[in-house]
Amino acid sequence: MEFKVFQKEVELESRGWIPTFHDITKEVVEIVEASGIKNGICTVASHHTTCSVMIQECSHDIDSFDLEYLQHDLLDIMRELIPDYVEENDYRHPGPIHSQFGRYVGEPGDYTSMNTDGHLRSVFFGRSETLTIKDFVLDKGQFAHIYFIDWDHVRARHRQANITVIGTTDDVEDRKWNNGEVVDTKRKYLPEEKEYMKHFDLQQER
Repeated sequence: MEFKVFQKEVELESRGWIPTFHDITKEVVEIVEASGIKNGICTVASHHTTCSVMIQECSHDIDSFDLEYLQHDLLDIMRELIPDYVEENDYRHPGPIHSQFGRYVGEPGDYTSMNTDGHLRSVFFGRSETLTIKDFVLDKGQFAHIYFIDWDHVRARHRQANITVIGTTDDVEDRKWNNGEVVDTKRKYLPEEKEYMKHFDLQQER
């Protein structure tokens, strides 16, 4: 059985002023196809600490902010959990040492470190997603799209999504577990849990 690893980098440009949702579904599907891997996994990961990867349905309708309705609903929820950084000292981060570090590494101004909301949202959401590949097809579901989210809206930024495809070029055995029978996850009551109790009679006596 041949085992392969195939990696590609997808370059993106985020607009700033509001979080950017990049739909990279087409690119990821093309990378999986180019990998030649028949059965395995595909991981989509952010190179950045203020970015996330999300697999979700495309909601089609787009508002004046150039966001799909479902994306904007998500942003509204995240803003309730983690408010936008709009005033200096809204958060403890960045402190004076971190701001000086930003200047040391060539940041254009202290304002570029005022992206604490982006860091915290990325922690909540996570920076990667992994999907399975079955018979050369990325198994993302019928309606799912792959979105790279840049939560950092301080300025326009260059971003990178890293795609790693791992697997084999060979067939796999039958995928059906237990002959494809539906797993019954409902609670099973023991006989003693279903036994008659004299207290039941109270309802009959009223």
